[in-house]
Amino acid sequence: MDERAIAAQVPRLRRYAAALAGNLSDADDLVQDCIEKALANRHTLRDVTRLGGWLLSILHNLHVSGLRWRRRRGPEVPVENLANDLALSAAPADRAEVRDFVRAFNQLSEEHRAVLLLTGLEGLSYREAAEVLGVPVGTVMSRLARARERLRVLLDGGTEQAVRRIK
Repeated sequence: MDERAIAAQVPRLRRYAAALAGNLSDADDLVQDCIEKALANRHTLRDVTRLGGWLLSILHNLHVSGLRWRRRRGPEVPVENLANDLALSAAPADRAEVRDFVRAFNQLSEEHRAVLLLTGLEGLSYREAAEVLGVPVGTVMSRLARARERLRVLLDGGTEQAVRRIK
């Protein structure tokens, strides 16, 4: 079996993946994962004439595994969509503070939000957060310090000039 034989199956795989996933973006990711797995395990295919079925089987199993993983993980909701829900879940006296926090949090850079979420919300150690982000531990520590300070300034109603100095 060679790469050309697998490449010839891509349109079929993509059609099936699109039907399973419901959108082309997820379908393309699924096909890519399928081809990667097939190339890594090509030695397990005994009958080359069954290549199409073998690839569809891999694709289907990857899809089912992904469904199980997402079910265990729970639904994904962007933080921006939770702004009102977070405020409503707080006691009436605290709702304004929660809204202010969400607004300030959303003004942070992606790097700052990620490090705050990983260490604060997920409870990861600096080393674990560094592994997830693919950066040195020192970078996590400095980003966390800057993120906390920027969040503090934003919550205190600091001016944009004060926030720029912290960057």
